[in-house]
Amino acid sequence: MKSHLPTMAKSALAGFALTCAALGGIQLSAQAIASHNSNAPVSYAADRIELQDRQNRVVLSGNVEITQAGLTLNAARTIVNYSDAGNLSIQRIMATGGVNVSRGNERARGDTAVYDFNRRVITMAGNVRLNRGGDTLNGGRLVIDLASGVSSIDGRSSGSSSVTGEGQSSGGRVSGTFSVPEN
Repeated sequence: MKSHLPTMAKSALAGFALTCAALGGIQLSAQAIASHNSNAPVSYAADRIELQDRQNRVVLSGNVEITQAGLTLNAARTIVNYSDAGNLSIQRIMATGGVNVSRGNERARGDTAVYDFNRRVITMAGNVRLNRGGDTLNGGRLVIDLASGVSSIDGRSSGSSSVTGEGQSSGGRVSGTFSVPEN
């Protein structure tokens, strides 16, 4: 009787290689955003801008658009915290209300986002969706480390790395689709 073990081993190896290739593509999917220059000047526009000098912050609301070196952040509302030690320096941008971050052909979407300029980290939470070309990743929380170029997506908005359960709303799994080149 002929053993099917070599055939099964080849299938398992091929599946593992395909999974590694797919996950490698996801790691690259936030590379354009992750290679962003967070020291570049920041421009912003909104329907309403309120300067709150005593709190060292600016509140932007209504069709907010913030741009920096090719990176664009759109949201319903943002709070820009800054320090004023001789010259103004942005510390953090907190965005809410259908947040979209894009650069080149990459787009990330979520309910909220925090861009921490000191740590050079963008964190998006709540119904996160990351797109690059035909590839898509869905999860609860996306962390883009601009300093290291590493991006990660968790199934839960709280940042837990647990991926048990079924789907985003009932257990926090990360899901996605990858385009496969035709031969």
